[in-house]
Amino acid sequence: MRLNKFLASAGVASRRGADALIGAGKVRINGKQVHELGTIVDNGDCIEVDGKRVAPPAAPTYLLLNKPRGVVTTLRDPQGRPTVAQFVAGRSRVFPVGRLDYATSGVLLLTDDGDLAHGLLHPRFGVEKTYRAEISGRLSPQDVRSLLQGVFLDDGRAAGAKLRVLAAAGDRCVVEVTIHEGRNRQVRRMFEALGHPVRALTRTRFGPLRLGELAPGQIRTLTSKEIDALQRYRRRATESPRTTPPEVTP
Repeated sequence: MRLNKFLASAGVASRRGADALIGAGKVRINGKQVHELGTIVDNGDCIEVDGKRVAPPAAPTYLLLNKPRGVVTTLRDPQGRPTVAQFVAGRSRVFPVGRLDYATSGVLLLTDDGDLAHGLLHPRFGVEKTYRAEISGRLSPQDVRSLLQGVFLDDGRAAGAKLRVLAAAGDRCVVEVTIHEGRNRQVRRMFEALGHPVRALTRTRFGPLRLGELAPGQIRTLTSKEIDALQRYRRRATESPRTTPPEVTP
């Protein structure tokens, strides 16, 4: 781990602040003053700032929440609406990775690993997200082609989606749609643009993470396999954007 990240993770200062401390000669590793900003810290090293030893940062926390409808994907809401903070009270300083709108339920990752969050949310990495949508009306062949090729929205043409019709009855149908962009309310807007408003929407997958049997409002800690899959996904995405994520069974 880089020294500035170690200090930031330990709560000493921000990374920029840590760089300033290192540059000012206030940091020692195993009794030796360091000035190099890219210095690497090894397990067991004794880190001191202004003569005081810095305790190693706690291991990052990784949580999976099935966000219910009617909950805001933020830790505070000025309008007083329910937020995801109620599900993570007392669980470190985690924050949601990305957003699900107020009326959408499903997979939401929460963590205090800022590097991982940045990697997963960066637009060029194209993390795949799968949704189960109940829509009004039935999709025509032209609708399907538009979704596969990219629907025109008010902020430009969306990238092509993967689509599977799960059920159809009367004036509605249920579809599974996978996208890799992260535009605001993108799935709802895509179907609205085709004249098929979304009645209900649930995100069932985010990258390698799947909803499984987790009930709305339930939260659990990620398994080591899931954490490894997320880290592999980020590394693969950095090297080759929009790489298909590895599958993982909790």
